[in-house]
Amino acid sequence: MKPAGAPSDLSWSSVDWRAVEKEVWRLQVRIAKAVRKERWGKVRSLQRLLTRSRAARLWAVRRVTTNKGKRTPGVDGVVWRTSREKLAAVESLTRKGYRPQPLRRVYIPKRHGKRRPLSIPTMRDRAMQALYLLALNPVAEIQADPNSYGFRLRRSVADAWGQCYIALAKRHAPEWIFEADIESCFDRISHPWLLENVPMDREVLRKWLEAGYLEDATFHPTLAGTPQGGVVSPVIANLALDGLEEAARSAVPDRVEGIRSKVHVVRYADDFIVTAASRKLLVEQVIPAVEAFLAERGLRLSPEKSKITHVGRGFEFLGAHVRKYGRKLMMKPAQGSLRGFLAGLRSFLKKHPGMVTWKLIQELNRRIRGWVEFYRCLVSSRVFRKLDQELFRSLWRWVRMRHPSKRSRWLKGRYFPRVDRRDWTFCAKVPSRQRELFPELARQRLTLLRASSVTIRRHVKVRAESNPFDPSYHDYFARRRRTPRSVVLGATA
Repeated sequence: MKPAGAPSDLSWSSVDWRAVEKEVWRLQVRIAKAVRKERWGKVRSLQRLLTRSRAARLWAVRRVTTNKGKRTPGVDGVVWRTSREKLAAVESLTRKGYRPQPLRRVYIPKRHGKRRPLSIPTMRDRAMQALYLLALNPVAEIQADPNSYGFRLRRSVADAWGQCYIALAKRHAPEWIFEADIESCFDRISHPWLLENVPMDREVLRKWLEAGYLEDATFHPTLAGTPQGGVVSPVIANLALDGLEEAARSAVPDRVEGIRSKVHVVRYADDFIVTAASRKLLVEQVIPAVEAFLAERGLRLSPEKSKITHVGRGFEFLGAHVRKYGRKLMMKPAQGSLRGFLAGLRSFLKKHPGMVTWKLIQELNRRIRGWVEFYRCLVSSRVFRKLDQELFRSLWRWVRMRHPSKRSRWLKGRYFPRVDRRDWTFCAKVPSRQRELFPELARQRLTLLRASSVTIRRHVKVRAESNPFDPSYHDYFARRRRTPRSVVLGATA
């Protein structure tokens, strides 16, 4: 009898991916059920069964050959492209004799001129991590903090913002916020702690943690941390920080001197905030408990970036500015985020002075749509209008640079005509040949997306107790996929 998803003609394109997914999910549900019953021997047995199944190996190879890094090689320079290479990779995913290769170290730019280290595993190591992640995810979901939203299935930044609103919007909500920043979280997590507490094959985990990295042809050992860039690293980091919410809550009784303590924790990966009724509670009880929790895992808070703020003065969380004006809580896109996005658009326009106009509009629309969709669940109308105004000025400079000898009236008629009763619309005609090749360009004229035309909607937060590996929540997540997870937000400030 053939395993689930086995191709009949040994062709990658003939794999029944629906059967593969069904088989993997069936085993993951069994693992989650065993975890809830605390049958850890059964959990380990099912994890071994999953990691050795052909369906899971097929799914792991598919993941690393279809994501954004599918063309990025590791230190061996190997990339799986053909059907034969992918099927051979499936057979190579075995624990026996497995030894990961060093990671390839690169750096990606951050704000303020800093750089973030990124370690790139080989394709085989990425596929092995994806394989073992399938067995680790059901355990991680059950052990996760209720209000942890980063790198978790069916959860997003919008859910973290929603929980922040729930915790702070009420009339008698806590007023003091501890903005926590963990210093080099991914690079400093204790290896002994991970090996002792992460519920997966310890030998495989140890090999990943101690693989080291190559930089300028020089090998560097890794004595702590989990490398940023690995498929499994975010979930391992989440497991290290799970329990933080309980540690902060248990450090303070429900009532202190007759006043509710109002301790809440909202976390997205290693970014989190802690609320309390008073500054004194945060300083004397909550923060020491958080520091003790992190120290056990080899981590510490950054003294420069961690601070206590009053909700009336406002603070930034995951790219949103949160502030209470009297009794009303407002969450808007942070000014730094808007400035950074506009700087990226201006840089793009400056680098492409001679770009075909309809292609320019197509690229700008892609960028604008992504940024606006991310922030449309906040009170963003004014920020969106500001984005439109600043982008218009940049585009006007772009067309003047493109045609320095032309008058303003000619430039306006060429690039900013009246379209659908709206004047000064940046647009361009699309050649008929391109409309035939790309169905999405069906209209003869392509117009620039106006951020202010996007409807503001409040995101409906995911239930804290929901679990994608619990069959009782199958219909719940199916409804969230089918229907818009937002309602119209009335505020237009």
